[in-house]
Amino acid sequence: MARISSLQALAAGAGAALLLASCQRQPSAELQQMQQRQEQVEVKIQQLEQKLNAVAPGNGADPAGKPPAGAIKSLTYRSGTADDRLRIYWADGSTTNLPCKQEQATLVCG
Repeated sequence: MARISSLQALAAGAGAALLLASCQRQPSAELQQMQQRQEQVEVKIQQLEQKLNAVAPGNGADPAGKPPAGAIKSLTYRSGTADDRLRIYWADGSTTNLPCKQEQATLVCG
């Protein structure tokens, strides 16, 4: 996941800063503060990863717990009206309407 990678990069950066700082012969109290801060950052990263995994499970279900609609049966596109839209007809009989608009030279729906 991109969010977890960013958090891990942040922790790696904090670790690198700690190593660079330790090469400059800082007073031990300052070094201890930096080590404590790094530990706090690592704990915070673990907490955020747990929250992220609890909120966004990787099983394909949407956040409300509804399973994916499955295969698309057909698509229709309506234009030139007040409510231009792309309608998706799913194999299970449900439909999804995506409003569309023109942005520069590109049609955007969603």
